[in-house]
Amino acid sequence: MARLTAAAAAFSELVIEVFRVNGLALEAGDVLARPAGLTSARWQVLGVVDHGPAPVSNVARTMGLTRQSVQQIADALERDGFVEYVDNPHHRTARLIAMTAAGREALRQVEARHAAWADRLGKQLDLSSLCAAVDALREARRALEEEASSPARRARKG
Repeated sequence: MARLTAAAAAFSELVIEVFRVNGLALEAGDVLARPAGLTSARWQVLGVVDHGPAPVSNVARTMGLTRQSVQQIADALERDGFVEYVDNPHHRTARLIAMTAAGREALRQVEARHAAWADRLGKQLDLSSLCAAVDALREARRALEEEASSPARRARKG
C-alpha cells in the first residue's frame, strides 16, 4: 500500500466519513420523505425545482448527479403527479421540470419533518464544531471542483 502524507491521510479519512454520512443521510431522508410518497432522491429534485422550473441538465448539475439519473427521477415524479414538463422558451427540446401543487405540498410536508429532525440532531452536536465541519467540507468541495476542472485532469481523461 502506498504511504500517505498526513494531509493525504486526513483527506482520505474525511472522504470515508462523507461516504458513511451520505449513506446514513440518504436512509434518514427516505424515512422523512416516505410519508409524502417521496424518496431522498425525489425530495432532492423537488428541492431544486422549488426555486423555479429547470431543465434536467441544470438539476443534475446542481445535485452533482448524471443527467440520466435525474431524468429517471423526474419521469417518476411526473408519473406520480409531483412535477410536470413544460416548454422551455430558451430551448425547443430541453423541456423544463416544473413543480405541481401536489409536489409542492409533498415537499412542504418533508421540509416540516426535516426541520424537526435536523433540530433534534443538531442539538446533539457542538454548534461551533458543526459550523467548522461545514466550512471544511466546503473547502474540500471547492478543491475537488478545481481538480475536476483543471486542464491537466481534462488532458488525462481525453
